[in-house]
Amino acid sequence: MHTDASLVVEFLNTVNVEEGTDLLEDPGQWHGWAAAHGLAANPAAEARAARDALRAAIGDPRLPPGTDAAVDVSTRISLTADGPALVADDVVGAVFAACARLVVRGDWIRLKICPADTCLWAFYDESRNRSRTWCSMRVCGNREKARGWRARAAAG
Repeated sequence: MHTDASLVVEFLNTVNVEEGTDLLEDPGQWHGWAAAHGLAANPAAEARAARDALRAAIGDPRLPPGTDAAVDVSTRISLTADGPALVADDVVGAVFAACARLVVRGDWIRLKICPADTCLWAFYDESRNRSRTWCSMRVCGNREKARGWRARAAAG
């Protein structure tokens, strides 16, 4: 079972800057990804517009803030055993419903983009004080610390 945060992060990471790949460019992979999440695949252009708008909203430096996306999101309220629930059948609707729930819970600000230029991986900050910067301290954080150390050593 995917959490709201994991669904959103996995969708945002269907583009991999470091490897130069985009899952939405391969219809077979895109439909497989959607099926693995129990959802219908939106047209790739629609999914890309939604993904870019969401990545811009959480700080992807490649995308201008406020990137507008004309995305027609289809969701509905369904009465479940746990009460009313916002649900959707397709990927974009489900991702936006998950985003809405994250906003309501105050967890939207935990969605972040790694600042490493070669990475730009989306991640969910689970730290207590919401201060995590890197997708991985072992990889991107360590690289940045090493670069800083080398620059200071060269200058001094």
